[in-house]
Amino acid sequence: MSGDSTLLALLARRIREAGPISLAEYMEAALWDDRHGYYATRAPIGARGDFITAPEVSQVFGELIGLWCADLWRKMGAPEPVLVCELGPGNGTLMKDFLRAARVAPAFRCAIRLLLVERSPALRAVQQQTLAETAAWHERLDQLPPGPLLLVANEFLDALPIRQFARQKDGWHERRIGLDAAGGLAYATDAAATECKLPDWPEGSVAEICPEALALARTLGARLKDQGGAALLIDYGYFTGTPGDSFQAVSRHRRFDPLKDPGGADLTAHIDFAAFAQAAAASGARVWGPATQGDFLLALGLDERAKRLAAGKTETESQAIATACRRLIEPAQMGSLFKALALTHPDLPAPAGFGS
Repeated sequence: MSGDSTLLALLARRIREAGPISLAEYMEAALWDDRHGYYATRAPIGARGDFITAPEVSQVFGELIGLWCADLWRKMGAPEPVLVCELGPGNGTLMKDFLRAARVAPAFRCAIRLLLVERSPALRAVQQQTLAETAAWHERLDQLPPGPLLLVANEFLDALPIRQFARQKDGWHERRIGLDAAGGLAYATDAAATECKLPDWPEGSVAEICPEALALARTLGARLKDQGGAALLIDYGYFTGTPGDSFQAVSRHRRFDPLKDPGGADLTAHIDFAAFAQAAAASGARVWGPATQGDFLLALGLDERAKRLAAGKTETESQAIATACRRLIEPAQMGSLFKALALTHPDLPAPAGFGS
């Protein structure tokens, strides 16, 4: 194992002692191991990091979401205080832009009690520098105090650990991470079929489930029903369940072998929005969407906001603003791959961007 990372050596030892581990166990260790985990030890977002997210592309993204929440706050009856929470705030950029835009609704801005759910000590430190704001940090959603809630999660669900299954003649078999002949990490498949209920897809198909995402949907759905509020979740994924292996890694803005360097690259998978929506609805929330990110942002007035932002700027600056906004909405870029899903208390009217 010479030359391998410490986490690779630890995982290899675990596999030799107890057998292949699930993909979920691998993702949890690679992303969150206290000493070697990707998110536990670094702040990777931005042009100088491994990947860039929509808030880093344009300030318009966070501003529109801030106004979206201000509108919903009024529809909720303008509760004071209102808990504003972001799951996985990254560098804090989205919330910084959100709070700046919220100043156009002073009563809403004053009512906000800011809560951030973040497990990464490295990212918490960045968020504290970005946000000149009094906030409370938590590690999990269920640690939030009671009260009406407006929650935002952008590219949070895709990093939750998944399980994978391969369809064989006798049913579905879980795919795991084992060792190859040289001692490196490699995929392995259980000999026995799983008891998990999965779609009736043809032999050779791959299915993915995300237990943590479904648990989050149930918790959030029940909370919104009981205490009021709304949630906006934006991520990449699909709405109609489809077979396929979406497990991937990104390093330095490029695709990377997800088994090559555990702890050294971001690991993600596409979101099953239909399963998430179903779990949230079963717990009492009303579901809106999903809409594509492009359609959602355009409905919120992205074009008008971009024009206002460009007013008085140089031609070069105006072009940069327009290019960034196109990246957010154009189908060939982020506009179609990313989806927006809203959850609300069942009595709230349609949120902006989701029609009726």
